[in-house]
Amino acid sequence: MLSGSFKLDNKTALITGAAGLLGIEHATALLECNCNLVLTDIDSKKLNEVQNHLKKKFSKSKIFIHELNVCSKKSIVDLNDLLIKENINLDILINNAALNPKFEKNNQLESSSRLENFSLEKWNLEISVGLTGAFLCSQVFGTTMANSSGGGCILNIASDLSVIAPDQRLYKKEGLSDEKQPVKPITYSVIKSGLIGLTRYLATYWIGKNIRCNSLSPGGVFNDQPEEFLQKISSLIPLGRMARKDEYRAAVQFLCSDASSYMNGHNLVMDGGRSIW
Repeated sequence: MLSGSFKLDNKTALITGAAGLLGIEHATALLECNCNLVLTDIDSKKLNEVQNHLKKKFSKSKIFIHELNVCSKKSIVDLNDLLIKENINLDILINNAALNPKFEKNNQLESSSRLENFSLEKWNLEISVGLTGAFLCSQVFGTTMANSSGGGCILNIASDLSVIAPDQRLYKKEGLSDEKQPVKPITYSVIKSGLIGLTRYLATYWIGKNIRCNSLSPGGVFNDQPEEFLQKISSLIPLGRMARKDEYRAAVQFLCSDASSYMNGHNLVMDGGRSIW
């Protein structure tokens, strides 16, 4: 049974990148608190699948979906105008959309991720989705929330790599020369660090408008990574393992509800202790 401060009855949250691994978990977390949802993603097919999946478990909840390109201000403004027209008032914005190269059994990082090989086109695209998209959504949806009587809450999904550097030894492959070794790309660290700056800026921008902004910095999530990688990264984490995908739900519930009503401008690091070792 949720305590009253965690309940989100009659509240509506918009989540970007909602069709992704953690996007679905963020949605589930808020649905558990009786929140209504506007799920957005650029992948409309997968978004439909997510909506159908969630409706089976939360049949009484209002779950709207809408294709959204966070790189396009027009796309964001059009959705904002539609929500206003439909009398859907946003109370919560979760900036979750990102392009994150995965290190899984069938999808390993490439040598093109290395700094010396990293293309400007890839830099611009990933910054546009992960950082500029959060800025644009905050600018449009956040301003609408600030101009409403109820205020609102913004949550930026960052990463433990917003406070520590990536350990490139995790991705090292035997038999490859140094210049061909795959690495976590520079854009990921820059974007996640930038989101912390965005969080602090927004937390102090709408003074008197009852807008709070915080960020969540999760550690790595287990998602079928190679055993060698799992052993390496687990040795860097005091808890000795990567996170389960559902282990961030309570943090999202806390940060998006009145349970955190006096928390503003904070980056909540939840990484099994990796960043303190």
